[in-house]
This record gives sequence, C-alpha cells and structure tokens, in this order.
Amino acid sequence: MIVAGLDIGGTKCAAVLAEVSGSSVRFLDREQIPTEGRWQDVLDALCAAVARFAARHGVAIEAAGIACGGPLDAARGLILGPPNLPGWEEVSACSHVAARLGLRGESVRLKNDADACALAEWRCGAGRGTRNMIFLTFGTGLGAGLILNGALYEGTGAAGEAGHIRMEPCGPAGHGKAGSWEGFCSGGGIAQLADLHFRAKSQRGERCPYYRGAGSVSARVLAEQAAAGDADALSVFAAVGEYFGRGLAVLVDLLAPEAIVAGGIFMRCRAFIEPSMQAALRRECLPASLERVRVLPSALGERIGDYGAVAAALF
Repeated sequence: MIVAGLDIGGTKCAAVLAEVSGSSVRFLDREQIPTEGRWQDVLDALCAAVARFAARHGVAIEAAGIACGGPLDAARGLILGPPNLPGWEEVSACSHVAARLGLRGESVRLKNDADACALAEWRCGAGRGTRNMIFLTFGTGLGAGLILNGALYEGTGAAGEAGHIRMEPCGPAGHGKAGSWEGFCSGGGIAQLADLHFRAKSQRGERCPYYRGAGSVSARVLAEQAAAGDADALSVFAAVGEYFGRGLAVLVDLLAPEAIVAGGIFMRCRAFIEPSMQAALRRECLPASLERVRVLPSALGERIGDYGAVAAALF
C-alpha cells in the first residue's frame, strides 16, 4: 500500500511517501519545509511534495496520515489551534488534504503526534509484541500516546497529556504550568533548569565558561557538555532523570504497562538521565509493577515522526 505521511510541527514539517506491507514500512521519498505562512500554504506545499514523489516513483497514493500536536479533533479531522501553530484554528486538515490529493475523505486520517508515534513504535518499533505500552515524546514538549489492551486509547479525545501533571508547586514551566512534568522534562524545561543551576552558582561567586546568562544553555549544549564529562551538565541531567523517573512511576503504578518508550531527549541523552531515573523508579514504584515494565528508547530513532505520520493513516 502506498501511503503519504504529513508530520506537522511548530517550526518545521515533513512530507514522506512510503510503501507499507503489514508492519514493514519502506520510505520512498521525503522533504522537509519550514512551518511558514498560512495553514493552507503549508498543507498545499506538503501535498505538492507527496504528489511529486508519487509521480517520480510511478505509484498512486492510496491513503494519507497527518500527525500534529494537539488540541485537535481526530474523529472530525480538525486541528484546533495548537499553541505552537498560531493561526491553525478550526483547520479542516483531512478534507483539505483529501481534496488536494484526490483521495476519498475516509482515506485521510489525523492523529495527535504522540498517539501517532505510539502506534508506530507499537507496530514497528520498540513496543512490538506488547498489549500495553506508553510512548513519550520528550522533545519540545512531553506528551504521551497510550496503547492499552491492544488498542490506542484516546479517551474523550485528549488522553495522554501526561506532561501537564504537576510535579512541584513551582519550577520550570511547560505549556504555561509551572512545576509540571513537561517543565522538568522537555527541551525548554531543561534549559530552564540549567538557568536555575547556573544562577545559583553565580550567586555563590562561581562561574561556568559556557554559561553567558539566561537562555544561553540549551538542552543541546548541555548534552554536548555532559558528553565531555562536565560536572554541571551532568548534575542538571541527574535532576531531569529524577523528575522523569518520578513521573514514570505515576504511569507505571496507574497503568501497569509492559513497556514505556521515550523518544527525543531521552533517546539521545539516555546515559545521563537513566541512573537517577532508575533510582526514582525503584523508590517510587510498586515493586510488582516495576518488575514487569521496561523503559526503552525509541527504536525508530530520529525518523519516529515520519513513521508516526504513516501510522496515522493506517493503524
């Protein structure tokens, strides 16, 4: 089956064309574009890209999937104003894409990006063979996709907003909520934690050569320093791991999954996060549930968004 996948993000989007057979996905082509202009411009550019791919490879597109951050109404194919997509209010994404690609409306499906990635990891990646699995984005934000009893769980439409869980009365903010799990465990949250760490050092009269004031140390810079053995960077990641483990413990005790798969920063920085994460899990979790769960990095790697967009069309 030939499937188009559209992965929509706040700063960039990707269009892919793939051949799918069972749980096997073979990518034929890919193009990335910046998320600029009106929503119509972005969707039209993505549709034009997959149409070019289909012509280049001499195939016909049979279905399309759209993966996008929420809020959205997946059942009606509507994107409902995600905070990182200004101007995308009440966007009839599925009907627009169907019209541009000449597909029947039911052949185009929309999924929350965490849900789409959960489906991809469950069918094609680290969660294959499980019946109960959680996927965590751990990137710009922290969202969860829930596979429960062998099916995607969406609740009333917004299930999986795990990053909104309050971890502390105050602390780094994620999605406008100070002290939230996303505040401690996301790219922006890690940068905020770094600021707090280095400000405290500065008040003690200590200096760090790569810290040049608020906002100067991103998660990427911190990871580079941690890889070089920098004690300050490793200390910040130890704090991230502590909060990540505490949040995981809530999910483990509540849902008792077989696997929790995390992408993004956990996948790239696992060595710095995992020791304190595991310590928190051992301290916080019910032992019987902890024995049965594995916390794993994404098996689909940096292409998880591409796989998720394809999965949105099919699973």
